[in-house]
Amino acid sequence: MKRRLFLHLCLGGSLAAGGLARAAEPVKVVYHMADGIDQATRGLASIRNHLRAAPDTKIVVVALGDGIRFLLKGATERNGRPFDAAVAALARQGVEFRVCNNTLTAHNIDKSELVPDISLVQAGVVEIARLQSQEGYAYIRP
Repeated sequence: MKRRLFLHLCLGGSLAAGGLARAAEPVKVVYHMADGIDQATRGLASIRNHLRAAPDTKIVVVALGDGIRFLLKGATERNGRPFDAAVAALARQGVEFRVCNNTLTAHNIDKSELVPDISLVQAGVVEIARLQSQEGYAYIRP
């Protein structure tokens, strides 16, 4: 066994916890959007930067409260640039956008008012907790 391990390491292998090298799982991150348009602008810029530096990162955006505003049809940044194109571009890169249905209900917003590429979750805070505790996602609130 020592000789095989020595050869493995000499040929470029490495050790992982529990034995020989295993394929690394991608980093998983949940971005929590709850504070409105300015946070969304910062958050989407952070996500673009994140993916440029680490393109294999699995990113889920969970929006609740005022954080859903950027995902409504016609929403724009303060400079007038629409959010829908940025959201669609990130969705094409594999970013998932999830909106709190409790927020939609509380604000009397129909799901048809959301931009495409959005999925609903019953409760945003429950989804964030589930992603962290059960699926190993790191938490970022821009």
